[in-house]
Amino acid sequence: MVSRGEFLEYARVFGKHSYGTPKKWLDESRAKGLDLVLEIDVQGAAQVKEKLPESVAIFILPPSREELERRLRSRGQDSDEEIARRLARARSEIEAFGKFYDYCVVNRDVENAGREVEAILTAIRCSKPRQRGRVEKFLASFDAGGREAAG
Repeated sequence: MVSRGEFLEYARVFGKHSYGTPKKWLDESRAKGLDLVLEIDVQGAAQVKEKLPESVAIFILPPSREELERRLRSRGQDSDEEIARRLARARSEIEAFGKFYDYCVVNRDVENAGREVEAILTAIRCSKPRQRGRVEKFLASFDAGGREAAG
């Protein structure tokens, strides 16, 4: 799939895991008039922004470095060396915030972070670029003669 260019974004993370988003997911979402929400890393966000500058990227940030480390350790999946590598990478990813992201949500707790993401999505759906077609359609529904008489 990678060699055939079938991914919207694709990355190899920590040298051992490969992740990607098939382009067909975007095509299917657009055909249905749905938003496509991706959970991707900074590499993926950079690729998506390059291909789709109109896309909206939300950076999910832990409340502190200490909390990030606590969360990584509580998973019980990684060695101390792996955790140190992830923390170092987190710093460089956070530094990339201004380059690729439009919003930032601090994830103190999942429920509140989820509400903030929903609020961002609602605002985006109500934005001028997203509503322009609806407004133009509404304006077109007015009688042209009535507009001239009022003007």
